[in-house]
Amino acid sequence: MDGPNSFGEILLVEDNPGDVRLTKELLKEGGFEPTIHVVSDGPDALEFLHQRGDYADAPRPDAILLDLHLPRMDGEEVLEEMDEDVRDVPIIVLSGTQQEQVFEDDDIAAAVDARVEKPLDPDEFTAIVQSLSEQPAE
Repeated sequence: MDGPNSFGEILLVEDNPGDVRLTKELLKEGGFEPTIHVVSDGPDALEFLHQRGDYADAPRPDAILLDLHLPRMDGEEVLEEMDEDVRDVPIIVLSGTQQEQVFEDDDIAAAVDARVEKPLDPDEFTAIVQSLSEQPAE
């Protein structure tokens, strides 16, 4: 792998299997080889992040790729429910072009490090992930 890459563990919160596959391919093509943990809805994302239930042994992710349009609980609700101890994890929001959503809560908007529209542009996606992976940990 070329260059620094601090993303060893990525939590991908995505309910569309095609988007999961594409995201994994784009990460690999971009030179990233993290362990990718996939959950398909908001409640499972929170269980993973809080290491509860089936995810009691889940690792702390180095980055979160979060779809906004999810079953049971949307991406904004997931952001609202995150504890402070995971708020420092870089978050890349994945949103459809029809979902031009402005976060109502400024604190929620501030928690998002980057936003990428679907369908994912390979160059834009790779550049954003690369940029965030090179930032020093706070």
